[in-house]
Amino acid sequence: MTAMATNIATAQYATQTDAVNNQLSNVALQISQASQLKSDLLSLTSSFSTLVDSGNLLPAPTVTNSSVASATLPTGSSGATGTYSIEVTALAQPQVLATTSFSASAGTMKAGTLTFNFGTTSGSTFTADASHAAATVTIADGATLAQVASAVNSARIGVTAYVATNASGSQLVFKGSEGAANGFTITANDTSTSSSTGATSLSALAYVPGTASATITRQQAAGDAAYKLDGISRTSTSNTIDNAAPGLSLKLTGTNSGNPTTITYSDPSSGITSTMNNLVGALNAIMTELNTDMSASTGNLYNDQGAKAVSRAFSQLAGTTIMKNAATGDPQTLADLGVSTQKDGTFALDTTKLANALSNNPAGVAAMFTKGVNGIYSTIYKMTSALTTSTDTGSLAGTITRYTAQQTTLNTQKSKLSDQQAALRARLITQYAAANAAVANSNSTLTYLKNQIAAWNKTGN
Repeated sequence: MTAMATNIATAQYATQTDAVNNQLSNVALQISQASQLKSDLLSLTSSFSTLVDSGNLLPAPTVTNSSVASATLPTGSSGATGTYSIEVTALAQPQVLATTSFSASAGTMKAGTLTFNFGTTSGSTFTADASHAAATVTIADGATLAQVASAVNSARIGVTAYVATNASGSQLVFKGSEGAANGFTITANDTSTSSSTGATSLSALAYVPGTASATITRQQAAGDAAYKLDGISRTSTSNTIDNAAPGLSLKLTGTNSGNPTTITYSDPSSGITSTMNNLVGALNAIMTELNTDMSASTGNLYNDQGAKAVSRAFSQLAGTTIMKNAATGDPQTLADLGVSTQKDGTFALDTTKLANALSNNPAGVAAMFTKGVNGIYSTIYKMTSALTTSTDTGSLAGTITRYTAQQTTLNTQKSKLSDQQAALRARLITQYAAANAAVANSNSTLTYLKNQIAAWNKTGN
């Protein structure tokens, strides 16, 4: 009867339990397929980002004489066509001061302050820069040369310091920033009241152009970089020159006076063609997966809002204007690069049309492969972000959230059915236990009566 109670309870809830299990199975498939689509979209954005960051999709500048300078594209630039000539006559350099060598026994300083004033030095004349405020550094009594250097460095005033050790002892070196306007003087104020012997007065670190000092001298004057770009003389306060010309940033590293060198740009056509083929292939892989998922006969995302949103976005992608700031005649859409949408939603690439675009307007095509507010990457990033945001119930992420909530509800229903089935089984077992007891009592009475009748029927009774 216990087995019968179990079977009856199971049969009582079998239909409802099977229905919930079937729904759970379907929802699990829906979550899996929607999650896979979301993952594929995010991978598409990440992979395309890596391709753009590689720099192979833009005309990259190269300096023929690499010892003179290195060239890069400015941030957001799509490169340039043609060439530049460059001649570097002087590199920007910082002012450098160095003390005479201190012996180990004389390598401590008295307390006080060092005040740094910034400006331009011409001969023995120093002209302060009104836009660059003076800075004062406090030196502790008995500070070693290394501690003085540490105090200057910690102040972050545009001057660094370090200790150079040689056979004669140790020198304290002060080094400013590149550029003629970043020259500096040092004024010392000795505030020590210590009577200790051996410590050196801070006045030994004072420096003013044109004033003789037995303890500190200028090793290198501050200066600007001087160069000619396409024969035009230019200067820079730094050897790193951003946006020196359209599509060109420079890092000057050497001089080539009287012997200009050339800056040329690479041809990214093959890289762009390869990337477009890869992009169309990746889009088609997602679209094929989406078509399967949305199939009326086999798809688990048939008529799903999030899947429909992906389908709509993909159907509009080829014709979307992704270069809103493009000049007349410049490519503005993926269709201008040869991408078209087929009847089943997949994409095709007309390589002839792409080659013509690269030949007729290489700069316009290259501009589509940057990470600015416009371009292919920006368009794909915005599309993917919209489709995978959890705050939009109609997005793919919204679909996953909705199905996950259904899964939670169904698991709750399944748990309740299981509890109800267990309760019915327990109730039936209790009822059947009473029946078992009654039958047992009846059987006992029956046995007694049979025995009694048998005794009566014995011969001789």
